[in-house]
Amino acid sequence: MTTLVEKASGFLESRLSRRSFINRSAYVGSTVAIGAGLDLVLKPTTAYALVCTCGNGNCGCGSQCCAGFSEFCCSINGGYNYCPTGSVMGGWWKADNSSYCNGPRYYMDCHAQCHCDTGCGNGWGFCETGCDSTECGCGPKGCDSYVTGCFQFRYGQCNQQIDCIGRIVCRVVACIPPWEIDPTCTTTLAVDNSTAEQNEPCWTPATPSPPPATCSSVLTACQVVGLAPSSDGNGYGMVTSFGRLLTFGDFPNDGDESAATLDKPIVGIAERSAGGYYLVGSDGGIFAYQAPFFGSMGGQRLNRPIVGMAANPSGNGYWFVAQDGGIFSFGDAPFLGSMGGQVLNRPIVGMAATPSGLGYWLVASDGGIFSFGDAPFLGSMGAQALNRPVVGIAATPSGRGYWMVASDGGIFSFGDAPFLGSMGGQALDQPIVGMAAPPSGQGYWFVAQDGGIFAFDVPFLGSAA
Repeated sequence: MTTLVEKASGFLESRLSRRSFINRSAYVGSTVAIGAGLDLVLKPTTAYALVCTCGNGNCGCGSQCCAGFSEFCCSINGGYNYCPTGSVMGGWWKADNSSYCNGPRYYMDCHAQCHCDTGCGNGWGFCETGCDSTECGCGPKGCDSYVTGCFQFRYGQCNQQIDCIGRIVCRVVACIPPWEIDPTCTTTLAVDNSTAEQNEPCWTPATPSPPPATCSSVLTACQVVGLAPSSDGNGYGMVTSFGRLLTFGDFPNDGDESAATLDKPIVGIAERSAGGYYLVGSDGGIFAYQAPFFGSMGGQRLNRPIVGMAANPSGNGYWFVAQDGGIFSFGDAPFLGSMGGQVLNRPIVGMAATPSGLGYWLVASDGGIFSFGDAPFLGSMGAQALNRPVVGIAATPSGRGYWMVASDGGIFSFGDAPFLGSMGGQALDQPIVGMAAPPSGQGYWFVAQDGGIFAFDVPFLGSAA
């Protein structure tokens, strides 16, 4: 599917202006997604007619609703130039010399979130339309509005940790850079100056007003992505996608990346047994703090983004795991096998190492377990019906057990990993994104996206929520 879109987009780009190319690129995504086939993809006029009909059957193809642009968010989001609840920023472009902003103007696409990942995979990053809880149609002004919920197209500079995303609901327009609105956005530039004077009057001369209260944590902006225990189990540290480290108990705080411009978002954290810690980005870039650097995948081409890491208990190496199960090993961390190149039912979401450093487990979002080296297979949730996807894994100190946690706080224990309680069935302000267990194996912590901590048979040492 990716090859088809890339080829079709290249075909169109060589024949159309930049503005037309943006329009046609959106149409290519929409056309492929609804199965119109190669013939329609390579015939923009036919694809345009199809998209026009999809937007609203009562609007003529010369109407604003069928112009190839998504509705501006201020028209459907209470006047705020933020993405509406239930959507996330997926990418952006800039238009220079806009009279509305007396300089650069920024356009940021808000995509519906997927409640299932059917349709995603094999290089295709959009869930099926039945999974994104939005409808294709015109905005509030009917044919005089831009469309909403029609286009499967993504520039991709924001929320790169989300690889399965829905259609574009609406578009934020502002006079300030995207990364000041959503800290997951990178500075990778896309430009379309012909849009500088779009006359929908939703732009801001300064930082937008705060959005409706959907995140109570100023420190994390509800972008926590990982949790790690301190080496003695008397502390823990959490990290956000924009590189901010928050520490509790005796977890060391030797710096973070919150003041840096990141090429890709942070996706994981690991403490080194001999002191220090690591942060890893979705591109495999590594940031070492009071810990030796053994190499990274930064700047290298990856088939799929990195989703997590584990430090070798020796203190002299680490592994990264990619969404497709590919393993990258550095220092004395041995390569013991991977799922790279294999067909997976669901993407990999995390990994854990054995105490010997001679094995590791990978866990998929459906609870499937893949074991390598001296890591024993002790059971999984693969093929079982889950209320919510699995998001993390932690191992017992014996190497003979492991826990998995789901985004609703449900816990699944295997081997000698005891069940000590969960948040399954409880109301959460934000979903769980990871877990950690102390070296003693006596209990575990969950961390939510807002930095909330849930402790089970381990001390609660503070949270960011």
